[in-house]
Amino acid sequence: MPGYTSARPTDGTSTYEDRASAHEDGARAARGERRSGRRRARRAAGLGATALALCFVLAACAADGGGADRAGGSGGSSPGTATSSAPPPTPSADPDAYRKALAHSLAPLDKALRAVDRAHEGGSLDKALDAAATKADAAADALQTTRTPDDAGAGNSQLATALRALGQDLKSARGQGGRCATSPRVELGTAQSPKSVEDATRALGALGYAVALRLPRTERAKHRRLANGAFLRDGSRGGLGRLTVNNGTGTDAVVTLTRGRRTAFSVYVRRGSNTTIRSVDSGSYTVYFTTGEDWNSAKSSFTRECSFEKFDDRADFRTVRVSGGTQYTVLTFTLNKVLGGNASTSTVPPGEFPS
Repeated sequence: MPGYTSARPTDGTSTYEDRASAHEDGARAARGERRSGRRRARRAAGLGATALALCFVLAACAADGGGADRAGGSGGSSPGTATSSAPPPTPSADPDAYRKALAHSLAPLDKALRAVDRAHEGGSLDKALDAAATKADAAADALQTTRTPDDAGAGNSQLATALRALGQDLKSARGQGGRCATSPRVELGTAQSPKSVEDATRALGALGYAVALRLPRTERAKHRRLANGAFLRDGSRGGLGRLTVNNGTGTDAVVTLTRGRRTAFSVYVRRGSNTTIRSVDSGSYTVYFTTGEDWNSAKSSFTRECSFEKFDDRADFRTVRVSGGTQYTVLTFTLNKVLGGNASTSTVPPGEFPS
């Protein structure tokens, strides 16, 4: 039968059909390679775009950060942002200039305090205390606005604070008038501000800044007393009545008996003691008593821890003759509260207490 037949050579070369097949296979492989290459190219292009975008973002961040650093480093600011700058430090004062300012600020106060030292107790002293208090406040104000050397700043503030406290104590020390009034010099002697002023002036003086300021003299609290049973006032007594006063309180007392508006007698009774008044005339008496410390005879009053009271019941003394003799009244008043006591008391305004 006619036909075409092929035989595979024995030398290893391919036949036509084999070569054609191989050619087609190669073409297909080439087309696959081209497609694969295009895919790789597209992926590479995408990755390149991404890398480009990332680089752009990073570059933008770096630009922002660098700008912020540059702005911060140069003291600039972004639009709409407020900026502030610290004020330049106040230059330290010259020591000699401060010494002059210190003397100028304190001179009026020193003069006023010397006037307090010379004033007599009463209205004159009260007026001097008021004037010195005003000068103390003015000196404190002046010191607070005075430029100081670096080493004097703390001492200057300490002195200004102490002077302001001194002004308050000078005002408080003024005499209150009336009875039971402590001496202004005693009040000022118990205040803390004079010592604070001394401490501040000593601190400045140790640094070479002398303070010319002399504080007024003060007095310690006094403890003046009269003898137990001593009469402060003694009217005519010719009766037979007898009055015993027991003072069990913690302070001395003065007991005063009046008939109407007239004081019959006043007697001093020390704390923890008693005294007996004899020859009391017949009559009805109101019994007053005041207690306290430090008796001021000039003011007929104690100066500290005062109280003013009276017994609500009147003391009635009678002297009558009876068959075989005379009867008279003997009374005992106890100023402190006692068990079984039957006498009540009332507070009396100091101005109404009999002298």
